[in-house]
Amino acid sequence: MSTAPDITQSFIGRPQSRIDGPLKVCGRATYTSDVDLPGMLYAVPVGATFASGKIMSLEFAAAQAMPGVKLILHRGNIGRFYRLAGNSIDTGFVDENRPPFEDDIVRYYGQYVALVVADTFETASAAAAAIKVGYDKTPHDVSATLEARELDVHSERGDPDRAFDGAPVKIDETYVTPVETHNPIELHATIAHWNGESYTFYETSQAVANHQGSLMQMMGLPKDKVRVISRYLGSGFGGKLWMWPHSLLAAAATRQTERPVKLVLSRKMMFQNVGHRPTTKQRLRLAATQDGKLVSLQHDFVNHAALGDDYMEDCGEATPSMYSTPNLRVTGGTVKRNVGSPTSMRGPGAVPGLFALESAMDELAIALKMDPVELRLRNEPSVDESSGLPFSSRHFVECLTTGAEKFGWNKRTPEVGSMKRDGLTLGWGVGACSWPGLRFSADATVDLRADGTARVACGTQDIGTGTYTILAQLVAEHTGIPLDRIEVGLGDTALPLGPVSGGSAATASVIPAVSDAVRGAIKTLLARAVKAEGLPFAGAKAEELSLSGGHVHRKNERPESGVPFERILEAAKLHAASGSGSAKGGFDDPLKKTWSIHSYGAHFAEVTWEPATARLRVSRVVTVIDAGKILNPRAGRNQIEGAVVMGVGMALFEHTVYDERSGAPVNSSLADYVVATNADTPKMDVTFLDYPDTVFNELGARGIAEIGLAGIAAAITGAVYHATGVRVRKLPVMIEDLLKA
Repeated sequence: MSTAPDITQSFIGRPQSRIDGPLKVCGRATYTSDVDLPGMLYAVPVGATFASGKIMSLEFAAAQAMPGVKLILHRGNIGRFYRLAGNSIDTGFVDENRPPFEDDIVRYYGQYVALVVADTFETASAAAAAIKVGYDKTPHDVSATLEARELDVHSERGDPDRAFDGAPVKIDETYVTPVETHNPIELHATIAHWNGESYTFYETSQAVANHQGSLMQMMGLPKDKVRVISRYLGSGFGGKLWMWPHSLLAAAATRQTERPVKLVLSRKMMFQNVGHRPTTKQRLRLAATQDGKLVSLQHDFVNHAALGDDYMEDCGEATPSMYSTPNLRVTGGTVKRNVGSPTSMRGPGAVPGLFALESAMDELAIALKMDPVELRLRNEPSVDESSGLPFSSRHFVECLTTGAEKFGWNKRTPEVGSMKRDGLTLGWGVGACSWPGLRFSADATVDLRADGTARVACGTQDIGTGTYTILAQLVAEHTGIPLDRIEVGLGDTALPLGPVSGGSAATASVIPAVSDAVRGAIKTLLARAVKAEGLPFAGAKAEELSLSGGHVHRKNERPESGVPFERILEAAKLHAASGSGSAKGGFDDPLKKTWSIHSYGAHFAEVTWEPATARLRVSRVVTVIDAGKILNPRAGRNQIEGAVVMGVGMALFEHTVYDERSGAPVNSSLADYVVATNADTPKMDVTFLDYPDTVFNELGARGIAEIGLAGIAAAITGAVYHATGVRVRKLPVMIEDLLKA
């Protein structure tokens, strides 16, 4: 049976406005902290004011006596939580595995030591401030100096040491990226409600199913006792992927008070308790022949991790397959520090990793006296040399050549400070980007309803990237039903299992599940059409009919000559024709055994430098992305533009600083943690190459949320060198660095 949509009504690959946009701009979208339940109480955590030691006493009598205080939770009365038996993205994953108040040991500044629950937020805050904690402090370490005792080999081929030693041209440099903190406008929040039989959690979560699985295990409850809801999210950048301890605090509070409890973290807590991108230190050793062919590539990286956890920022993820070289080694390790657990931040691993690799490629090009674009072109692999597998789709060369043409790269003169415009010195730089094609398991249902509308449901979530609209587009593509007549249900574990909104995997994961579901609904509808009385399909077979433009019609006829599907359901006395679909995936996806699946791209950046005032600006960026089929170019372009602006922040502004005396993050506010603003936004030109990757899924779409941030910092620092002659290997670029120019 054919269910191909009417191509004149195609909803895929065309710019679409977000169907949830009007709700958000009019203030009708309900975010987690907007939820207001009858009898709501408010919770405020108390955090440790030092980074290492033991709690010796907890004085809370004064706080308990305050009018309106209902409960003070601490180690003695919180009850028992369990640790996850093993982190799994399918059944439960956390970065901070220690349950709150498990012991009296303090491992980082801000670690929760108590929780106040009161009838107002103001009362809870005042009572939390009144609690006095006695400590036995021990020495702590929050230093950014990273020296790992041992590095594990992640990828290796050939003899990189021998090849490096014998090469005519080589570089050996170290690159450092700082702690970066997720700063979505929406704060982390939990509203927990125990109704006497089961829990409902309203969460700021990028993975409601995973959040449910983590809560179930750590509270020792069956699945039907825990429901997690996240209708709208004010972004997360990876920081809201996994459950954090405050969710368990809210669970204990609602269980003991038997009333709903709202817990919203402060901005300061966002810097302490819910993750960050860790400091990385990376050594790159590249060697090449005089004509620019790589003969050896060695990438050694280390990042800091929390005392009780083992988070690794996989900086070498892209390195083994990015360029052709017969000899390669990638190693990695961690160093423990008295900080909260690091976690995924937009483009984990690849973003700091490609800053180092692409910076090293730029330095190698200078050593070779070769154009940096040409160096990359000369080292294009024909297969994934780390695995020997063919690429499912790779158009990196075209990203480089198209970007160079659009940017005007042929006008670049290589000498430092040689390009001028309007009294300013120009610098031009280039950086490659890459991100793996990921997909996870997903289920979906589709209902074609008797009122002429449709509903599609999947227990994934929309973190602001446009998932609501994508699911509506998929249904519209198969049926011709307008987007404004399609209801989308997301963000609820009561819905069919959905994937995490991370790893740029959500779209690729839901495509096959939703497509199967809508095809199933159409099959049911067509079967009813040939049986219903009073319709012009007497004697027809279901396979002779098609649904498009919202009408069922014979395949050789135009859609508008057919019958609206709501009439068919009415004639068949049905409320809806329904279908369900499933798709499999995961980190052990069988597809990875036969194909190397990645997206690629290239950034071209221009900076302007005014030596007299030491003023540096990123003035222009051209980005070309090879990410398969782009389902919604409008939302897709927004994703890349947002990533580029975030890359400006990474290159020039963002870094979290810890106080060596207390272990506290010093710049723990949006006033002191500087991010790129509208004033820092460069002129941007984003181009998507249109090469659907049908190996990956039927529409050929790969995710794009992360790739736009990878490589942009290296393009900017390469441009900074071209303008000033200062090579910045430790981010962010500081004015002190440039005063050397």
